[in-house]
Amino acid sequence: MSAITFFATTDLERIRDFYVETVGADVWLEQPDCTILKYDNQLLGFCERETADTEGILTFVFHDREGVDEMYEILADRARGEPHENETYGIYQFFADDPEGRAVEFQTFLHPTDEI
Repeated sequence: MSAITFFATTDLERIRDFYVETVGADVWLEQPDCTILKYDNQLLGFCERETADTEGILTFVFHDREGVDEMYEILADRARGEPHENETYGIYQFFADDPEGRAVEFQTFLHPTDEI
């Protein structure tokens, strides 16, 4: 079974470009007013609407700190702070904003996890 998480957007082209060109997602499916993106095991749908859904957090998980640090270098101007360890959850992370203000987290686990 798979799942898709959908968000309304007021600027589909800009959001698609951000997640494809900046974050590294691929276009999985184009529909008349929606684009579904694939990033590893995650499917994200963005549909053109009059208002944007900006609640929640989109989290991208990397294999190591280097991957998180590379994304920080790309997104430093959008970052809410520098990458840091979060001892509560055993992760290394930082948050940034996408072009519509959604919270986007980039993290790696600092302990072994099962493959998904």
